[in-house]
Amino acid sequence: MTTTDTPHWFTSSYSSNGGQCVEVAANLAGSHGVVPVRDSKNPDGPILTLSAAAFTALIEFARRANA
Repeated sequence: MTTTDTPHWFTSSYSSNGGQCVEVAANLAGSHGVVPVRDSKNPDGPILTLSAAAFTALIEFARRANA
């Protein structure tokens, strides 16, 4: 990720499963068009950077799969 903005990481309020979750930094979606995603258990590990559109599609897919 090539930006000088600092990601503001958060975990979903639905993530009460004992730490097996991901963190996202949605604050970069508006300014840079990306949503970084990382493993909450390994915050210094790799970061997957999705376009805002790809992240939205991923969330919609997850909602339909869990309906």
